[in-house]
Amino acid sequence: MLKQYLLTPGPTPIPPQIALKEALPVIHHRTSEFASIYKDVAEGLKYVFQTRNEVYVLACSGTGAMEMAIVNLLSPNDKILVASCGNFGERWAKIAQSYGVETIYVSVEWGKVLDPLEIEKTLKKNPDIKAVFTTFVETSTGVASDIKSIGKIVSQTNAVFVVDAISGLAGQEFRTDDWEVDVVISASQKDFMLPPGLAFIMFSQKTQKLIELSRLPKFYFDIKKYRDFYLINQTPFTPPVTLIVALQEALKLIRNKKIENIWNDCKRLARAARAGMQSLGLKLFAEVPCEVVTTASVPENIGEKIITTLKERYSVSIAGGQGKLKGKIIRLAHMGYIGKVDLLAGFACLEIVLSELGMDIEKGKSVAAVQKEFLG
Repeated sequence: MLKQYLLTPGPTPIPPQIALKEALPVIHHRTSEFASIYKDVAEGLKYVFQTRNEVYVLACSGTGAMEMAIVNLLSPNDKILVASCGNFGERWAKIAQSYGVETIYVSVEWGKVLDPLEIEKTLKKNPDIKAVFTTFVETSTGVASDIKSIGKIVSQTNAVFVVDAISGLAGQEFRTDDWEVDVVISASQKDFMLPPGLAFIMFSQKTQKLIELSRLPKFYFDIKKYRDFYLINQTPFTPPVTLIVALQEALKLIRNKKIENIWNDCKRLARAARAGMQSLGLKLFAEVPCEVVTTASVPENIGEKIITTLKERYSVSIAGGQGKLKGKIIRLAHMGYIGKVDLLAGFACLEIVLSELGMDIEKGKSVAAVQKEFLG
């Protein structure tokens, strides 16, 4: 059996000390023992989010937290702005429209980066917009958005600023309070080094009026329920106890290393991954590449074969394109527990596969490019 190299942008590898926490006997969630764990988790999440506001833990995927943001902020026929640069930006609009919310778009070609000035112009033309929704790291394209600039613009209006930080949070610099972000969501299976199953959400004080006025239907995702139980270090519904125990360990590792050091490590890995892709003659796809996943264009006739061959022959998992990018790009992650050795192994195998699929590849060139970045 071959060792597995997981280089996908979620799920990502899990450190042994975190995985072992999931093997401990299950404790009951309505106990002082769990309350103590949850209190520690709540403080750790504030640190990762870089916020003074409460961060709530949900038993769902990141998409569930996206829906929670929408149903707690809005009412039928409210108007929102969705700033989209890829597949997950478009998800905001799909959720909102399913609840009868009017959506105005600011969008760019996939792979391009959003222009904050276009968002500013749209807000001035539509002063009744209640909220601006966008994505921090658009995993489908590898683009990072300028959240700091957009946050400054939105803060000067009555609208609230909502960011999907499912990819990027804890891996790439993100400062919730300093950047004036009003709602931030994330999830467990990426930079937090956990299995899928948990989502996290934060609401600022600016959102409270909208929360009180919201008339969209909600029960499980009613933030008021979570807010009440947060005060006693509990969740309103049965939580995935073992995942939360593992989350406590993950947050401990993050805090011990310090978030700034993690951001810097991801920058180094990102530079190495970009150098490796370019040395293979592959063009980087993202106009403004993020620090947690590298995307590169590949010949369409072999795009999907690259993914399957890497997995089947070498047990290396990377991701392909989504939607209209299917077969056109590859996506290789460098976040969480992914490290230097993982990248070296990944690029060594990628070279072999590209050669097997007919590309003219100079053996060892990408590995040397990655090594150079690590040694530089």
